[in-house]
Formats: sequence, C-alpha cells, structure tokens
Amino acid sequence: GILVDDAIVVVENIHRHMYLPGPRRSFARIILDAVDEVGNPTILATVAVIAAILPMALVRGLMGPYMRPIPVGASVAMVFSLIIAFVVSPWAALKIFRKEAHLPETDETGLHPADPARDAPEPTPEEAAAAAAHLESAPEGRLARADRRVIRWLLGSGRVRLGFMVAVGLLLLASTTLLASGAVKVKMLPFDNKAEFQVQLDLPAGTAREEALALGQRVARRLLEEPEVQDVQVHSGVAAPFTFVGMVRHSFMREAPEMIDLQVNLSGKHDRDASSHEIAVRVRPAIEALAAPERALIKVVEIPPGPPVLATMVAEVYGASAAERDRLAGEVREAFRAVPGIVDVDSTLNATSPVLELRVDREKAALHGVQPVHVVQTLAAAGYGAPLGSFHGQRGAAPVPVVLQLAPAQRTRLEQLLALTVPGARGLVPLSELVRVTEARQAAEIQHKNLMPVAYVTGDLAGAIESPLYALLALDGKLTGLRGDAGEPVARLGLEHPASTETPSIKWDGEWHITLEVFRDLGLAFAAVMLLIYVLMVGWFQSFSMPLVILAPVPLSLIGILPAHGLWGTFFTATSMIGFIAGAGIVVRNSIILVDFAELKLREGMPLAAAVEEAVLVRFRPMALTAMAVIVGSAVMLADPIFQGLAVSLMAGAVAATLLSRYAVPVIYFEIARRGRAAELHREGARQEAEAPEEAPARAA
Repeated sequence: GILVDDAIVVVENIHRHMYLPGPRRSFARIILDAVDEVGNPTILATVAVIAAILPMALVRGLMGPYMRPIPVGASVAMVFSLIIAFVVSPWAALKIFRKEAHLPETDETGLHPADPARDAPEPTPEEAAAAAAHLESAPEGRLARADRRVIRWLLGSGRVRLGFMVAVGLLLLASTTLLASGAVKVKMLPFDNKAEFQVQLDLPAGTAREEALALGQRVARRLLEEPEVQDVQVHSGVAAPFTFVGMVRHSFMREAPEMIDLQVNLSGKHDRDASSHEIAVRVRPAIEALAAPERALIKVVEIPPGPPVLATMVAEVYGASAAERDRLAGEVREAFRAVPGIVDVDSTLNATSPVLELRVDREKAALHGVQPVHVVQTLAAAGYGAPLGSFHGQRGAAPVPVVLQLAPAQRTRLEQLLALTVPGARGLVPLSELVRVTEARQAAEIQHKNLMPVAYVTGDLAGAIESPLYALLALDGKLTGLRGDAGEPVARLGLEHPASTETPSIKWDGEWHITLEVFRDLGLAFAAVMLLIYVLMVGWFQSFSMPLVILAPVPLSLIGILPAHGLWGTFFTATSMIGFIAGAGIVVRNSIILVDFAELKLREGMPLAAAVEEAVLVRFRPMALTAMAVIVGSAVMLADPIFQGLAVSLMAGAVAATLLSRYAVPVIYFEIARRGRAAELHREGARQEAEAPEEAPARAA
C-alpha cells in the first residue's frame, strides 16, 4: 500500500492536468509539467517515510533480529518505488492516457507533426495569467462542493478553528484512555494458533514412576474427550521432544520419575473453530481437577509466537543469604497465587526427592576382610548394571552387550540389594552387615544469573488476565509490604539488573522484560524519527514552524488505531507499534504534499484562504487513494494472529489520519501562515516572476 503511493501521486496529478484549461500544450508537456509539480514534495515525502521506518532496525535484544528485516527491506523498496514513479509511471501514462486525452501520437519532440502547437507562439503573460486564474475551474462533484463549504467554514472563523482543534484533542485523549482503562490491552505478541501444545505434570518429589504414569494416562484420556484433540503422547521417565519454547524452559531435562510430559496434537487450524490458546484455557480446569488429589503442579505450555522465555511471568528474587531469598520467594509465590489470572505457578523452592544413603561401615568391613570398593562395585552392578563384555550373534551386525544386573522387581527393594554377599576373609559376607542406611534428600539446585545467586518464581497467564502489564499492576499492590531481613523495602526492577545481592530485590523477567525492551527501543526509534523528519522539513521549507504543521497530525492516527483494537478485540502489540510508526510516515507524506501545494499557490499570488482551500480539494484524491491502497494491502494480514495488530494499525490509522489530517493540517497551516509566511511567499513569487518573466507562462500552466 505504501509502495504504490508515489505512483498514485504522480499518475493522479497527470490525470488532473489532462483536464485543466489553459494554453494548448502537447500531452508529453502536460506529463512533464504534472510530474514537475509534485516531484520535489514526492521525493521529500518518500525520504520522510524511509526516515520513519528505518530506525526500527535499531531495536535491540531478542526482538532485534525479528524486526530488522522489516525497515531494511521496506526502505530499499521505497527507493525503487520512487524511481518507478518517476520513470515508468509517466511513460505508462503517455501510452495509456493517450486516448482519454484525445490527442494524436507524438514524435520524439513530444508533439505530433501535424499538431498546430508545434508552430504556435508562446502565450503572452496576460494569457498565462488568465489561464492561471481559471486553473482550477474544472466542474466539481457533490463531494468537492461539500468539502469546499466545510473548509471555508473552518477558515472563516477563529472560534470555529479553535473548537475544531479542541474536539480533535478530546478525541485523541479519549482514545488514549482506552489503554489506561484496560479496554485495549498491551502485550508483546498475541497468542498464536498452533496445532499442538504440551502439558507438564510435576508430582511431589519421590513419587513412584508408576503412580506418575497413571496420572498422565488419566489426563490423556480426559484430553482425548475434546473434539479438537487428535492424539496425545504420554512421556514418562524421558522428556518429550522439546519445541521452540523448550529451549529456554529446559524441557529436555525433565527425566525425573515424578515428571510427566504430554504432547497434545490438535486438528488443523482450518478444521476447528477454537484457537489452540482457547483450547488450552478450556482444558486447564479439568487437568487441575485431576492433578489436585495427587498434589501435582501442572503447566499448560503453548508454543509462543515470539522469542522463548522461561515463563510468561518470572520473578527473580535476590538476597544476601539463601534463607532470605527463599523466604522472599515464598511470599512472592503466594502473591502470584492470590492474583486471579496467574496460573501454573511454580518456583525453585520445591522440595527435592527423598534418597536412601548407603554408607560402608569401614570398621566392620576391615574386621571381615572386605575392601570397601568391593561393596560399592557390588551395589552399583546390582542397581545400575556392570558390563561383562559382548558377543556377536549369527544374524545381527552389531555386537550384543552382556550386562550383569538384578531384575527390576528385585532392585527396587532395598532388602533384596542388602541380601547380596561379597567375599571376605572368612567366607561370604552379606551387605547388610557392612552398610549403614540413612534417609536424606537430594541437594537442591543452586541457581545463578549474572554470577549472582537467585531464586525464581514463575507463572503463566490465562483467563482473567492475559497481559503481563496488568498482572504486574495487580502484584505491585500485594508486594508493597515486602521487607528484607533487616526491615528494608525490597526493590522491584524492570529493565536493569541488581548491582549486588547485598540488598534484597526482585527483578521482573520473562515476557515483561522483552515487552519493556521492545517498546522502549520502538519509542526511542519513534522519537528519532520525529527529530529526523523535523530536520528534513526545516531544510526544505526554510522554516522552524512549518515542520510542526506537518508533524502535528501524527498522533491523530491513534484516534483510529486504539478504538479499532478495542472493537476488533486484539492486543496492542509490538506489530501494532510498527504499524503506528509506519502510519506516521504516511501521515507526514500526505501533510507534505498538501502544504507544498498550498505554498505553490501562494507563490503564484493566490490569497491564503483560497490556496489552502485548493490544496484540500486537489490533494485529497491522492491521499484517499493511498489510504485505500494501504487498507487493501493490509487486509490480507487480518487473519494472521501475529500480524493482525500491524494490519489493524495500518488500516484504522490510515482512515483516521486521512479524514482528520484533511482538515487539521489546513487549519494549523492557516493559523501559522497568516502570521507572515503567506505574505513572504507572495513576495517570493513576485520576485521570481520579475527575475524570469519568460518562465511565467510555464509556471502559470
């Protein structure tokens, strides 16, 4: 939609010039004059669009590689679209519009050999002035007449102009309050619609593998009752093949006996009405009901559309001691569980598995003449197996290993293991005489990040809250009274990491960290865009106030973007922000073309109100065609969950910016230009005519 904008401006102006009255000119000359009239502002507008989207390549962090191809590719494409608009479009207009213009074919000079214009004298200055006076006197339609009445009404009274700008400001304020009220929710990326998701079950540490597998099979049978579920794979004792999200969640390490992974495969997204996220939200209560009697933690893991994170909600708890970290992490975990919408809460505080430690009594072993290593080797061979060698079968190509090991039914019972014997100085000695048995627990994992010890609390979002921003706002109220061991308040950090662990702190990570990072970089990129465009406009218009006229309508696209997100029921995502920034480029180019045309008429001696009026009427058609092209080009993305926000921003922003900037830009320009710039342009035009009178007919034409 943006790429055809240059061609739209050029071709529309050629078509307009075909019907303008004035001195007789060849069709080639009409095309040259039409392209020349919009050439400079089109170049400037294209540079402004490139300046608007190129800084998005500076986004850092995990989202940088995802976003960088968009501004780089679009900027290169814009350069080529400008070349095509100035080279191919005029040539195509010369060939295609020939019959509509009712002019004969031309030779290399641009004139037909029999065309009387070849030998006709140049029009006198009086004839050129008369033509200029009737330049825009082509018949007007009903819409043009209505536009003329509206713009005259706006320009005719200062109170009307003030009321119009106040009304536009109130609309903008009302639109932005949709974000504050939660009617439009901010999220890094929306939920995708995949053909699969996973369910992870964590039973209490020490649960037998058979009990965990039985629960996994019950959950699988319940999931198969859903019409969209095709099949379920239950993985016990071995991790399920890990997906994109499993790289950071470390799903490949889930091999403990109490851990169960279920791979849920759904029918194709075109064969079902519900998305994978809606199905995951729907089955979670049923899974929780089955897992509650077994005191099992569950996680319904969806494949995210963006960079993988440890979990949607992650709290990193830092403190001076392990006891302080664990205490604070426990309070944070309870706060997570107290917020509706935060589900699948987990932490690094979970109890580890119980173990039986078998220690060799060295004194008894020495009395029996038994080496301690023989005791260890015997127990290891019974439990884990001892390779004795291999043999080659008659049919197999690979050797068959020979392993000495107790049968599974025997090695699961401690008394069977301790009944084994080892040779001693006075005969065989049972292991029960040489080994002491004590009960203990496995050592807990020690977590570090940036070389600092840390405790993690994780959670996901579903149902009542599905955006980290609103979950953190709810958590903030519950964590206000959190204190360290010395009574000091616990700092809560967003983007920066704690400098040390001497004072307790909580660092929000997960999707929220990525969201902050992306929107911060996009905001900085947008600020750089505005500064760069302002500098370009100052250089072009030789004025510090005119760029403000061009940049003022940029926020007006939010009047369409935010309500459209609310009506469509979609999140305001990073792709929505990209659409807003790209839409700012469209708004700027429309404003440039409109203001440049008004200043062209002022240089020709037209009064300020008439020049602004003609700019609105003449330049609205290419603005509307560009907006329609953007809408049609963006509509194909509406069905895609990830780029839906980009499509909504471009479509709604183009409509709102085109309709509002159509009147806002002329009103602001009129207020600024009537304070001296209009008179300055009148003098400049008169000086140019006096210096080069022979060019007056061409300028009038």
